[in-house]
Amino acid sequence: MRRIIIFGAGGRVGRAAVAEAVRRGHHVTAVVRNPDAHPDLAGLHVVTGDVTDAGVVADRAAGHDAAVMAAYDAGARPDAFFAAAAHALVDGLERAGVERLITLGLAATLELAPGTPLMDAPGFPQEYRPFSRAHAAGSAVYRAADTVLDWLIVSPAGDFDHTAAPTGHYTVTTGDFAARVTHADFARALLDEIDTPRHHRTHLGIAGA
Repeated sequence: MRRIIIFGAGGRVGRAAVAEAVRRGHHVTAVVRNPDAHPDLAGLHVVTGDVTDAGVVADRAAGHDAAVMAAYDAGARPDAFFAAAAHALVDGLERAGVERLITLGLAATLELAPGTPLMDAPGFPQEYRPFSRAHAAGSAVYRAADTVLDWLIVSPAGDFDHTAAPTGHYTVTTGDFAARVTHADFARALLDEIDTPRHHRTHLGIAGA
């Protein structure tokens, strides 16, 4: 059994990660903005916390083996939020002695080919570029950090499938506009990288098998 803290446990990815971690018998701390809004998390250790505050991250994460970052603040500027959260996680998790971080990425920043992220491919919707660049700024913080934290960025290779039934399987791949994965199968990939880490300090794309 591992002790896992999940930031953004009330979102779709966060809830799926919680369910998969609990299914595997891990002890879960769920970090949300408003615990009263998430009765589905009853029975877990539920706390509030600002993922952009390194001191809060360090306090909430103390005593845990691994962290999952699936939080997003829709009221914040994306270009500020993702970089601030990355800085706070690197600092706070190191202080807390947490060794492994799995953070939710964005397919748009995955590479279709070396040096060519999906967001630079022909046909990528230009209206999504500001949000994509904000995600890329957060990823850049991890890549530039001088840290012992064993981080990994994981994103759908294309997008989530909100209607299909989970298969219990997934594949690791590069960026692919057409790729889809269910939240449950994606959560399996996240927890596999905590239980038996195979990838380190890189960005994985996950697609349904």
